[in-house]
Amino acid sequence: MDVSDDTRMFSAVDNEQVNISETLRAVCKALEEKGYEPLDQIVGYLVSGDPSYITSHGNARQMLQRIERNDLLEEMVGYYIKEHGSGAGV
Repeated sequence: MDVSDDTRMFSAVDNEQVNISETLRAVCKALEEKGYEPLDQIVGYLVSGDPSYITSHGNARQMLQRIERNDLLEEMVGYYIKEHGSGAGV
């Protein structure tokens, strides 16, 4: 048995880039299909960190948990600022 001195890398998330916008769209669709209000459920998840706010339907919960909550917030606030500007009237 050959033992290597090399360090192996472990990643809980695939190395492929997760597209946050596409993931949010898919999660919203799954929530709507199950009769939930996506805004309420996603805000509940972001504030509490409790994944039970997100349905497991269509793997929505698993997809959303692959993204750090801070990254989700950054994406959403960035989108808002891009769409509405960053002036004092925001």
